[in-house]
Amino acid sequence: MELLWYIILMTMLIIYVILDGYDFGAGIIHLFFAKDEDDKKTIIRAIGPFWDANEVWLIAGGGVLFFTFPILYASAFSGFYLPLIMILWLLIFRAIGIELRHHVANDMWRVVWDKAFGISSLLLALFFGIALGNIVRGVNLGGVIDGVSNYEPIYFFLPLWNPTFSPQAQELGVIDWFTLLLGVIGVVSLTIHGANWIIFKTNSKLIPKLKNVVFNLNIVLVVLTIFTLLVWHIINPTPFKNFFTYPLLWIFPILTFIGMGGLFKVKTYKKSGMGFLFSSLFLVGGLSATIASIFPKFLPSTNTVNPSLTIENTVTGNYGLSTGIVWFAIGILLIIAYLIFQYRIFSGKIDTIAYGEEH
Repeated sequence: MELLWYIILMTMLIIYVILDGYDFGAGIIHLFFAKDEDDKKTIIRAIGPFWDANEVWLIAGGGVLFFTFPILYASAFSGFYLPLIMILWLLIFRAIGIELRHHVANDMWRVVWDKAFGISSLLLALFFGIALGNIVRGVNLGGVIDGVSNYEPIYFFLPLWNPTFSPQAQELGVIDWFTLLLGVIGVVSLTIHGANWIIFKTNSKLIPKLKNVVFNLNIVLVVLTIFTLLVWHIINPTPFKNFFTYPLLWIFPILTFIGMGGLFKVKTYKKSGMGFLFSSLFLVGGLSATIASIFPKFLPSTNTVNPSLTIENTVTGNYGLSTGIVWFAIGILLIIAYLIFQYRIFSGKIDTIAYGEEH
């Protein structure tokens, strides 16, 4: 039963990255490439009907984590308290940036909230990539210093960074050169994803420029991905062990590289949604491959004193898992029905549909 809930939880988080990821990417495009008010309105319209519904997957994923793997929930929300609060504030500023920019017909007002929207989107993409880097790298569970735990084995504390900026330090920070590398990959990949969404949902005059952006950033993405794979053994001496133990898992790296390969042809696609399809494939494949590489661990321990947090030692009782599946089925069917209804109403190009604008 715990394996089923593990798959459900990971699937929900991947769906969140796919859906809210294009919102982050659109915000980054808005920050760097929207030069006039028409471009800015077009980008806001492309995500306006969807962005708040997309965040449901993050909230629902947190709820699933809370009742299925409560020990992991307690550990992660304690140890990552500072970055989680920063992410919360960034989510707030992104939301009010979208909603408040149209409330006052004043250029300075719009500039302030446009910057709030764009910078928050950029930092969210960066922080979520850094969060993935922390999960891959692991944390110092129990706060072990010189072989002695300073607190309970499931807990840890991370400052934003350590003086050495090293992922191999005894006292780790949230940000080091490895987690920052994953953060940059997060920014690049979600910028590509957001650009593809704008291409898919609008007839913006930005489209030719965005296709060039996707192509050029995909070169950067390939280089960063290959470099990350080469240095991964510094963090984990056997990063591909699970793939050789369970050969079926190779489907995820294959999807990752199919996604990147398809993005190189973004300038030639006649169907505007093809780029978005391939950036989604990259995200699904890349995230799934990363998750599969550390399975069954949720949060690896970087010391030899306290064990890693896994699906076995963090799971709740069977009664809770069995009862929860019924209510989860009801909830997920309602969410899916709503999403189908929403995306059918706003199918096709939506850049002529006003969002929060005065008429």
